[in-house]
Amino acid sequence: MSGASWGVISTIKAPKQAVLNFCAHHLEMGADRLYIYLDEPDQDTFKSLKSHPKIRPVQCDAEWWAKRKSRPDKHQARQFLNARHACNRRADVDWLTHIDCDEFLLSDQAVSEVLEAMPLSALCGRIRPIEALADDPQNPTQPDTCFKAFHLPLKERNAATDAIFPEFGPYLSGGFLSHVAGKMFFRAGIGMKVKIHNAYLDDDENPGLVEMPDLSLAHLHAESWEAWRAQFDYRLDRGSYRAALGPPPGRVKSGLNMHQMFHALIDSDGEDGLRRFHQEVCVATPELQARLADHGLLRRVNLELDRKRAAHFPDE
Repeated sequence: MSGASWGVISTIKAPKQAVLNFCAHHLEMGADRLYIYLDEPDQDTFKSLKSHPKIRPVQCDAEWWAKRKSRPDKHQARQFLNARHACNRRADVDWLTHIDCDEFLLSDQAVSEVLEAMPLSALCGRIRPIEALADDPQNPTQPDTCFKAFHLPLKERNAATDAIFPEFGPYLSGGFLSHVAGKMFFRAGIGMKVKIHNAYLDDDENPGLVEMPDLSLAHLHAESWEAWRAQFDYRLDRGSYRAALGPPPGRVKSGLNMHQMFHALIDSDGEDGLRRFHQEVCVATPELQARLADHGLLRRVNLELDRKRAAHFPDE
């Protein structure tokens, strides 16, 4: 089986090394095209990407946005417009996915073979995430990164979450700080429009949707305390913890969504409360690893990003 061709769309605002890591990983996974939109234009990064035959980079500068009337304030809106641009290009591949710079596709078999085996009725497929845990300085797991997975059936998921995360589990779905909805693979060249977690053909949401259990999306959402805290205020105001998002499914008894929970925690315990949250939910302590493993939800992955970056961008 030769497999289906596939590509990645991503709007990225990150340091050059992080951009190259993201690209190198997906090239290693077999991506045939990477459509990279630099949300913060950088000529050096652009040149490095442009030199690779499989990468189509775009500088999202003033000229770029002038052609689109104006630059949206919200990064989600900029993502949508860039994804639309990529989807409207001549279809170079059979399938596309729209993911972020801190998300890395994983599969034990070739992604092209997984896609080739999709039923003809499936116009899109859902890739579920696993969420990274920060390394425990007292018990490092490097070079592996520990990830938490989650059970898809809601009753089983919520029961495991309560058992694994005794204090903060009731406010979380699967113990995840970010999405459990995952991202989509969708067939290219048929007029699909993609948002963050869903794809549309005219007014039909996720036509022919299937789950893709052979793929996962390693999400590096919460690393060290310092890295997580540096992004926290933005996420609380405009990102994954913003006020507009509802409580996790089946968690309405608390009466709080994540935004409200964090504000209540800060009001009562300040920075100490945030540190306590991060320690329970985000750090790969031996105790958390054991609880995750007991529920079949511990994953350990060596992403080898330095090796992949050197292999695919040897001049860097």
